[in-house]
Amino acid sequence: TALLVAAVVAASVAVALPLAWLVTRTDLPGRRLWAAAAALPLVIPSYVAALALLGALGPRGLLQGLLERVLGVERLPEIYGLSGAVLALTLSTYPYVFLLAAAALRGLDPAQEEAARSLGLSPLASFRRVTLPSLRPALGAGGLLVALYTLSDFGAVSLMQYPALTRAVYLQYQALFNRTPAAVLALVLVALTAVLLVLESRYARRARMLVSGRGTAQPARPVALGRWRWPALAFCSLVLGLFLVLPVGVLVYWAVRAPALGPRVDLPWSEVGNSLFGSALAAAVAVVAVLPIAVLAQRYSSRWTRALERLSFTGNALPGIVIALSLVFFAARYGGRIYQTLPLLVFAYVVRFLPQALAATGAALRGVSPRVEEAARGLGRRPAAVLLTVTVPLVRPGILAGAALVFLSAMKELPATLLLRPIGFDTLATEIWSATTVGAYSEAAPAALLLIAVSAPFVYVLAARREARGFGARVE
Repeated sequence: TALLVAAVVAASVAVALPLAWLVTRTDLPGRRLWAAAAALPLVIPSYVAALALLGALGPRGLLQGLLERVLGVERLPEIYGLSGAVLALTLSTYPYVFLLAAAALRGLDPAQEEAARSLGLSPLASFRRVTLPSLRPALGAGGLLVALYTLSDFGAVSLMQYPALTRAVYLQYQALFNRTPAAVLALVLVALTAVLLVLESRYARRARMLVSGRGTAQPARPVALGRWRWPALAFCSLVLGLFLVLPVGVLVYWAVRAPALGPRVDLPWSEVGNSLFGSALAAAVAVVAVLPIAVLAQRYSSRWTRALERLSFTGNALPGIVIALSLVFFAARYGGRIYQTLPLLVFAYVVRFLPQALAATGAALRGVSPRVEEAARGLGRRPAAVLLTVTVPLVRPGILAGAALVFLSAMKELPATLLLRPIGFDTLATEIWSATTVGAYSEAAPAALLLIAVSAPFVYVLAARREARGFGARVE
């Protein structure tokens, strides 16, 4: 597992950092188009990425069939194992590093880089000596997101048959009546998560000490690529071709060919409805839960409110399979009636993804001056009325962004859904999982495409809000 985390973090940074630099600091043709396309793989969950890669590069994949017909190649190198898991997870995680690195590059004062180039340094040397040290906090934050995602991933490592801890936890849970070994492995997973958080915290403190303050914030003068323009375009095309066009194209191919490969494959409309209902319910509960926490933390800051806020963020660091397993143990021992019910599944979604709604709502609250609320209270309104009629309308963009994040994440959540869903309550994620585990790619492809189609508008809206300077305007 540690090897997988290190490999995926390294691969994500290696892909995302040059891509972010090219679309923010150079005269690359179509920079805005490349920047928008680079974030789109966020809509592809890791298990869908693994499904697409197996359909393209696996033993019975499209490339294998093409090479066998044209060149007589009987077998390609094995994609199962570490290489396949790294490729699938890099596809799903590099946008986290890309978005943070691109935002940091746009926010850096270019004066120091221009001064370095005026002293004779090449653009590459200037980037390595001046820009890269300033990007360490952003790269550290992006690397942490990638590491936590990889550590908690279950679908990709299972489909690629890689012996990661999450897969071991699930296999122990399914195979044995005594679930103690699964609990022990889950504790090891939690310990690794804690180690990652401690290491990132120490790295971030050191990195912030090395970053100089922002200067006049003048727009950076684009670096002329010259003869490197075509290699840069080739790099961008390769990244997006491998990480976006290939997965979607393979899924479309299998979906179109499905009728010719066997029995009729009906579109999983029931699973779509279940996914939408469960995710929307989780988003609504999360928004209602985070609003008082965000208000207490931002408006009534104290040791206890800060502790409550930090406690609320812990769910984001815990793998979904750990949260699900703990709820299974609790429900089986103390609440048998709630085991495998929709409320328990929604509760798992809320615990897992509540930090996303809290971060968006808190950011919007920080953009609203407390004087607005104080003025309303000065007119005789009660605190609850001020919250509902003044604060909530002002932070509505942040609330909606938080709800969209929770909805999107719950739609794609696999391990918690597998362990906690009610009997007969199938979602798009479980439909994809069930079909892929038996090699029925043509049955999994329609569900995967529907999941991407439902998720894509939310990613677009969130990216647009990010470009519009955050989740809420400053209100004085």
